[in-house]
Amino acid sequence: MRAQLKSLDLEPDPSSLSEDPAEFSLLARMIVGQPDTPGEESFDITVCTPEWLAAQCRAQGGLYNPRHHLVVTLDDFDQRRLRGWLEAQVRAVEAPTWGEVGERLGRLGCWEFEDYTP
Repeated sequence: MRAQLKSLDLEPDPSSLSEDPAEFSLLARMIVGQPDTPGEESFDITVCTPEWLAAQCRAQGGLYNPRHHLVVTLDDFDQRRLRGWLEAQVRAVEAPTWGEVGERLGRLGCWEFEDYTP
């Protein structure tokens, strides 16, 4: 079973962000599903600069768990490149069941069903 990136939403819009790399952080919400099917689920990733990540670490007393973060340089940040990279990461995941696909994609972004117990 394979996954496909069906849409990508960036919040806030990158054009509205400060030019200061210390403040560069946004949420990238991937909507992912099986190709040619209506079902979809979300996976969230914080896209940030190393400067923003370091500031978070200092604010947390020197320790910060960067799970579900993607570090970029502000000067090289490009929305199309980000989308292409994320599409490639999603396409590379294959597993026998959708649950296993979700778990593997959950290593990249926070899966909406992470830690879900029925």
